[in-house]
Amino acid sequence: MPRALTVVQLLPALESGGVERSTLEIADALVHAGHRAIVVSAGGRLVPQLLASDAEHFELDIGRKSLATLHTVRPLRELLARERVDIVHARSRLPAWIGWRALRGMPGAQRPRFMTTVHGLNSPSRYSAVMTRGERVVCVSETVRDYVLQHYPRTDATKLRVIPRGIDPAAFPPAPWPDRAARAGVAAEHPQLDGDGPLLLLPGRGTRLKGHADALALLARLRGDGLDARLWMPGAREPTRTDYIAELEAQAGVLGIADALAITPPTAAIANAYAASDLVLQLSRKPEAFGRTVIEALSIGRPVLGWAHGGAGELLRELQPAGAVAPFDAAALHAGARALLDDATARNDTLRATMPALVARYSLQAMQQSTLAVYQELAHDPSDRR
Repeated sequence: MPRALTVVQLLPALESGGVERSTLEIADALVHAGHRAIVVSAGGRLVPQLLASDAEHFELDIGRKSLATLHTVRPLRELLARERVDIVHARSRLPAWIGWRALRGMPGAQRPRFMTTVHGLNSPSRYSAVMTRGERVVCVSETVRDYVLQHYPRTDATKLRVIPRGIDPAAFPPAPWPDRAARAGVAAEHPQLDGDGPLLLLPGRGTRLKGHADALALLARLRGDGLDARLWMPGAREPTRTDYIAELEAQAGVLGIADALAITPPTAAIANAYAASDLVLQLSRKPEAFGRTVIEALSIGRPVLGWAHGGAGELLRELQPAGAVAPFDAAALHAGARALLDDATARNDTLRATMPALVARYSLQAMQQSTLAVYQELAHDPSDRR
């Protein structure tokens, strides 16, 4: 039976986001497997959730971009020695540097093993290169693995492990299509989404990189076809993005689609939002490391249409090729939307075919088990520490 391990995960804070979510998910898996899970960060609103899983948290501001952060090296080194840590798992660049420096000052026999996860496609630099220094380097997609090898060619490919992010299928259960109850509930909250035509959904933060303008142009073309299409963009309306929202609203006015559009704050019921929709859009203008939206929507049984680049494009090509569109080709996007909306039989057959791959490769359980397997592999690797 594998021995119990003490694993420390390093990240800037526990406020919100995909990195933070993955940290909590792995901490929970460690505890349930009989290991000890510790997270070191500056704290945040997710700390109570972490502690509720019987994981531990040590507050240390290892992610603040300041020279003063170097003073956290020694306290971290003392913590690692005192708690007899087996593995240090860094999930962000500055915490990785702090962790790496802390490990350098420890005697070889006491030094924990060091691994990293590359969660994003960071700009190549010596600063970012620390994420390739792990004795194992987890990449959240094949896209990330290719990016690491392209921009850091000295990286030993044998230490890379591709472990996609995973979702809990129970949180995104298959919904009937169309789901009239879900649509009615959304329309009651946002009257501009009430109609007989298809509902398009583009979830994402209020930033130009999410492709909101492309979604508006697509909506205009679909309505020009005579479809009573509607578009919901939950998450785009943020208090600090008023100028950007005004820009989008002005564009909608020019296109004549303002009365068929809802730009709202994030919704806490994202699964219900997917269920209410007929087509989910993933139009990020910058390639992303992974495309969680793609697997969430497909899990519920909704087709996804998006640019065929980055992690989202990788998922679409594998799971739903009809939804992968050449980046920034507006005509192809329009044609893809019509095909997915018009051919219900082909769409539903495609979605049913994706479910086995979703469960086997992109579930939360698969991600947790694969990560814990890397911990055991590294802990029992007799090779010299780097």
